[in-house]
Amino acid sequence: MDTAPGLTFRDATDADVDVLVALIESAYRGDSSRVGWTTEADILDGRRTDPQGVLDVIKSPDSRLLTVERDGTVVACCQLEHRGDHVYFGMFAVSPALQGAGLGKTIIAEAERIAVETWAAGEMHMTVISVRDDLIAWYERRGYRRTGRMSPFPYGDERFGIPLRDDLRFELLVKELGRPVTP
Repeated sequence: MDTAPGLTFRDATDADVDVLVALIESAYRGDSSRVGWTTEADILDGRRTDPQGVLDVIKSPDSRLLTVERDGTVVACCQLEHRGDHVYFGMFAVSPALQGAGLGKTIIAEAERIAVETWAAGEMHMTVISVRDDLIAWYERRGYRRTGRMSPFPYGDERFGIPLRDDLRFELLVKELGRPVTP
């Protein structure tokens, strides 16, 4: 579906797995991630996801892995998972070379629209590593609020990366959907 000039939004398929893993890794890990501003390279090493993790999201009956293309090339993605009265937003990645140009704002707005249209969701939830102040501030400008509700980082489970510091936790951010955001 076309919702923004030059962008096509669609659900991911099995054929997208390798491209999506590469995109997610490039946005968060290693030197390639440093081109953009969403890098986690200073706090985590190792992988951000793997083919099985992406395939699990694609196959889950309560999830959609929204894939965003520009001129036939995958440039971004995000997970939407229906969880009762809210939708969980995750696995968000924008190509590092395209970060900072407003693409993320467009994608999150479309994700919120889909959450309301598809599941009549009243809220969008996400978890962000609590030391990611710049990223949390970006989400706050999009209308998300910090809840102060923390969950532990899964130290020792390399599927989530190899921590380079010992103070990592996830904070729940929440946005009520269907209400205008004040500038």
